[in-house]
Amino acid sequence: GWVAWCMHHRWWTMLGAAVFFFGSFALVPLLPTGFVPPDDLSQTQVYLSLTPGSTFQETRDVAEKARLVVEKNPHVKMVYTAIGGGASGSDPFSPRGASEVRKATLTINLTPRQQRGGLTKQTIETELRDSLAVLPGVQFKVGLGGSNEKYILVLASENGPLLADHARVVERELRTIPGIGNITSTASLVRPELVVRPDFARMADLGVTSAAIADTLRIATAGDYDQSLAKLNLAQRQVPIVVKLPPLARQDLSLLERLTVAGKNGPVMIANVATLTIAGGPAEIDRYDRLRNINFEIELNQQPLGDVEKMALALPSLKTLPPGVIQTTVGDAESMGELFASFGLAMATGVLCIYVVLVLLFKDFVQPVTILAALVLSVPGAFLALFITQTALSMPSMIGLIMLMGIATKNSILLIDYVILARREHGLDRWSALLDACRKRARPIIMTTVAMGAGMLPIALGIGTDPSFRAPMAIVVIGGLITSTFLSLLVIPVVFTFVDDLIVVVRTKLGMRPH
Repeated sequence: GWVAWCMHHRWWTMLGAAVFFFGSFALVPLLPTGFVPPDDLSQTQVYLSLTPGSTFQETRDVAEKARLVVEKNPHVKMVYTAIGGGASGSDPFSPRGASEVRKATLTINLTPRQQRGGLTKQTIETELRDSLAVLPGVQFKVGLGGSNEKYILVLASENGPLLADHARVVERELRTIPGIGNITSTASLVRPELVVRPDFARMADLGVTSAAIADTLRIATAGDYDQSLAKLNLAQRQVPIVVKLPPLARQDLSLLERLTVAGKNGPVMIANVATLTIAGGPAEIDRYDRLRNINFEIELNQQPLGDVEKMALALPSLKTLPPGVIQTTVGDAESMGELFASFGLAMATGVLCIYVVLVLLFKDFVQPVTILAALVLSVPGAFLALFITQTALSMPSMIGLIMLMGIATKNSILLIDYVILARREHGLDRWSALLDACRKRARPIIMTTVAMGAGMLPIALGIGTDPSFRAPMAIVVIGGLITSTFLSLLVIPVVFTFVDDLIVVVRTKLGMRPH
């Protein structure tokens, strides 16, 4: 009955299908966007960073305090503390930083997913973040620091002081974004350092080079390079002998000034050719595309990456940047932009491959177009399913859409194949062949859809191990299958009649016999 009505009202059916298709795209801006969904595994990290100049003992005390705070959480099973790690606790693929005693990492094993009573790892991380706020003078990050947990915003400029000034304004405004976790900036790392200012005229008189001063101070305070050290030969191994001043000597400028360097007329005290002062300076200077840069690492705290990026870029200080300062993104936000840009090409390639296979199977260039109409009917279902479940449009849901392209065509293949067979073998007219196809092929179409949907339901519901990556794929495929199945039986016969009419018109125009 429904099929007959749609065949009688062909234009209304096509209009309805078009409204449904384009209307579903209106849902896309309402969907949260992300790159990779946050995982729900049972391990996380707390990354502590003390102020520059802190000692090993201070770091150890803070790490121990943090451990006691973390262990109070009922979902924490084990805590492993490492002090002095370089980039431990941050992205495992990032280059290793220098080991520093002011940093510590707590690796935490949580209770398994099934024993948390519905709590996600991200909720527990938020609880840890709130409880660690009692530690004074410590920067901390919670989370494994990999993808899907942070948004990195980069400011870059040739002008260091201007960049530092603007970064302070940006950081203040970023903290007003609601619902995010901690914000860490690479700008604030200024540490005490010994500054040597050579007097070049005196050095020229006495024949002293700046390299000689640098070598003397380096060997006195840090020891010589490994390959230059004297070795004590034992039976089985060599022990390098490091000679340097005691640690307290680094703070005694009068002692360092009395160190001697080689000159053309004999040894010269450093005090005669340079002035030594204690000052503050940046711990390290980062560059991005050869520009000085400052990174802001914003913990997403269960918020979609796309939403946090949108709110951050809408802040006044980032909307109007001072001349000479540019804003860019790295990491997940950059990858997300590339993914969305190249996804259209992947979809187009997939559809083209399906069309080529159908042309070979049907030995016809025009009728496969009817079959591809099923793809148009499946996409709205995918967006609807994402909207209803409030799942982010991310990499797995895009993979699900490409999977759907292959699966959704089976409905219309079953229908059109039978129509062609009925007309050729049984000599039925077009109307009867279409109604007969819908009647006889409805059952296998619905059976295959139910079987696929039932198979994917446990993944969509998140039963079993961590479902964060697989669930969006299943949700997209189930949603797309439901709409394409029901609409295929109504819309595909109508599309077939239009395509068939077109073939008849073209063949008549070319003087060929309509088949």
